[in-house]
Amino acid sequence: MTEIVALLQSIAPVVSATVIQQMSHAIYGMLISNGRITMLELSRWTEKGGSYRTLQRLYQTPLLWLQIQWIFFTSWVQKSDREYVVAGDEVVFGKAGKETYGIGRFFSSLQNRVISGLSFFVFSVIDVQERQSYPIQATQMIKEKKEQEPKEKKKPTKTQKRTVGRPQGSKNKKNEPPTMSPELLRIQPVLQAFLAVLKEILAVRYLVMDGHFGNYPSAWMVLQAGLQYVSKLRSDAALYEPFVGKYRGRGPHPKYGDKIDVRQMKKKFLKQDDNEAGVRTQIYQVTLLNREFAFPINVVVILKTNLSTRKQAHVILFSTDLELSYKKLYEYYTLRFQIEFNFRDAKQYWGLDDFMNVKQEAVINAANLSFFMVNFSSVLLRQYRKSNPEFSVLDLKSHYRGCRYVSETIKLLPQKPDGILLAEIFEQIARLGMVHPVFEPASTS
Repeated sequence: MTEIVALLQSIAPVVSATVIQQMSHAIYGMLISNGRITMLELSRWTEKGGSYRTLQRLYQTPLLWLQIQWIFFTSWVQKSDREYVVAGDEVVFGKAGKETYGIGRFFSSLQNRVISGLSFFVFSVIDVQERQSYPIQATQMIKEKKEQEPKEKKKPTKTQKRTVGRPQGSKNKKNEPPTMSPELLRIQPVLQAFLAVLKEILAVRYLVMDGHFGNYPSAWMVLQAGLQYVSKLRSDAALYEPFVGKYRGRGPHPKYGDKIDVRQMKKKFLKQDDNEAGVRTQIYQVTLLNREFAFPINVVVILKTNLSTRKQAHVILFSTDLELSYKKLYEYYTLRFQIEFNFRDAKQYWGLDDFMNVKQEAVINAANLSFFMVNFSSVLLRQYRKSNPEFSVLDLKSHYRGCRYVSETIKLLPQKPDGILLAEIFEQIARLGMVHPVFEPASTS
């Protein structure tokens, strides 16, 4: 419990001493509990002062989670000699009933269908060298009613034939901002608030998002925020080489050249060619054009060929930074998946799927506390991974559960054991249930 309070002292500038005490009880209960992470479950495992009512007050207190996460990250995680990129993604989890704040119909990639639940959009900072993601901002996405209503199929109507040529009074739209979807309009202010906190403290150049956001409006939004964008295009995206021929003197100057076949690309674009276990992997890089984008994009095509069956598969990655090397572009996009591990841990260990709160403040606090525990547990794990690199979250929870059992057992003894024996008891019991137990060398004295 003392190490929990010590770590929480870093966020004292933005929360009160009472909140720190309440959070310490909630975190202690989360580290011990092996069941569903609800307020009732946590209150069963906390020590004196961590009653159900205490936890209820914590969940109902308005908290500045963005500042809390950022201060904790800069105090215990950030290293000045590391390179960082930013990743953003949406996490959706199911909730029953109709009373939970923000409940709606959202697409779940895990279930591959639209479900009734809650949605949070998360921005995280990824340590490139360590290859680990740290969630910083989790904001609930609220859909408007008209977005959740099923779209009616429009009946085909007879339309008048349009006259040949450009409509009278139309203007060029080259410099106009793209039409942003309601989803991007919800994400844009979240991104701006997130970058405002990072400003002048952590230098990041790239924002990585998955293929769902591999389009021009998303890229434009990120560029407007002052970052370069890395994402994935559709596998059937139409890409063109810039036109390099001579102008014939009539009509507009040509912009698009030959269309690219990503499975038969020119050898001059080849950057890497490997053959392993009967699979040939070719990586191409070239600056290309797409009719939806108002600017050229840096494209990396990864083509895999099964040499025995001759079957092929490909992925098209892109960046708005035309100078970014193919190795870095590929590395940054693969690092994006680290945010999925944050979602997994928050659901599996820290109650993102479990909480039963329904009021707005309680829902936001429950979800953000789950993501805070992802960062908090990673700091706690460091001391154990020095001697055992395989030490996991399950081992950490088993350790705290064992210590809780010992502390309750000691209270029943008529006489408290001496310090050396007490330390040995804690070490032995704390190992029970661990997947990767830490065995200390036997004493030779």
